[in-house]
Amino acid sequence: MHISLTPRLEELVREKVESGLYNNASEVVREALRLMQEHDEIRRLKLERLREELAKGEADLVAGRVTVLDGDDPLDDFFARL
Repeated sequence: MHISLTPRLEELVREKVESGLYNNASEVVREALRLMQEHDEIRRLKLERLREELAKGEADLVAGRVTVLDGDDPLDDFFARL
């Protein structure tokens, strides 16, 4: 596999290897891909949780389990009652 990097990314890889944190460029790329994979999984889990919470909110709305805010300052009134 051949990978092309921008000059800035090449320099970043070189700096990581020269720092002694990694033995070679392949290790740097593997770690970057591992972190990307971890980031993607965290994002997927957050989206899944958000969808679950939205579904709960929609179910509450349909069932009439809502609070109507209808004052001059409805949000302030609502939070003052909490």
